[in-house]
Amino acid sequence: MNKYSYLWKSVLLVVLALVLSACDNDNGASKGPQYSVKSNDQEDKTYYLAIHPLHNPKKLIQAYQPLVNYLNKNIEDVNFKLESSRDYQAFEHKFRERHPEFILPNPWQTLEAMKVGYSVIAMAGDAQDFKGIFIVRKDSLITKITDLKGKTVSYPSHTALAACIMPQYHLHERGIDVNKDINNNYVGSQESAIMNAYLKQSDVGVTWPPPWRLFQRDHPEEAAELTLVWETAPLMNNSVMVRDDIPDVLGKRVQLLLMNLKNSPDGLAVLKNMSTSKFHQANDLSYAPVREFVKNFEAKVRPVEQK
Repeated sequence: MNKYSYLWKSVLLVVLALVLSACDNDNGASKGPQYSVKSNDQEDKTYYLAIHPLHNPKKLIQAYQPLVNYLNKNIEDVNFKLESSRDYQAFEHKFRERHPEFILPNPWQTLEAMKVGYSVIAMAGDAQDFKGIFIVRKDSLITKITDLKGKTVSYPSHTALAACIMPQYHLHERGIDVNKDINNNYVGSQESAIMNAYLKQSDVGVTWPPPWRLFQRDHPEEAAELTLVWETAPLMNNSVMVRDDIPDVLGKRVQLLLMNLKNSPDGLAVLKNMSTSKFHQANDLSYAPVREFVKNFEAKVRPVEQK
């Protein structure tokens, strides 16, 4: 019995040793996932750059993805992603909810974004390029502004500054009551506003220079049947803004890269893709003339957010 008892004790000791060894191995293995979690915590921080609907989502990505790629190439430890919106109102909802870290809004949206904690770090393009233009078919009988009475005018959105608000004020100053004398058709994008004129779904398509240049480049046959008849006076161009909880050093780094795009072949290629000459220094105070213009427009024509 003592012999068997001794054997059983030996077996139990061996089993216990194996169990303890397995536990030690488990503890060692657990360090792997812990290390992995730490590694994930150190992954690059993602920042979204939301662009207002200058184009339809597909074309907007084609135009602005190179800019995002450029930022990612030149700023370490962060990951920028481009965010498009289906229409102006969807974009406005996003920045009012403070979702994107960086935005490129039109000047009216710039004023609205200031209210929720965004600040201007640059102006995109030349101020002289920010103006409304009226496009008609070459076979149109419209030659003077009074010919618009009773006609249909297409715009991308009722909150598009260059491609709606400024043109409607232009018409107002020349005797057209935009709330009664014409039919306003808000079609969702710049290209749609132009195409509506081409397809004779509206008598006039309203847009602004960059989308018109891209339309001429991408649709030369259709563009050849259209012509520009009038344009508005210019105003401040679109801004680039950063949310107020983003590290100041990152905002300044983005600002510097935007300013220097014009100084390198890679940067010039990015600008050409966006149909933008260069980025300019700007801040919130730079958009004071826009605030005054909008105040005047709302007093004489309509509230901006009312169709």
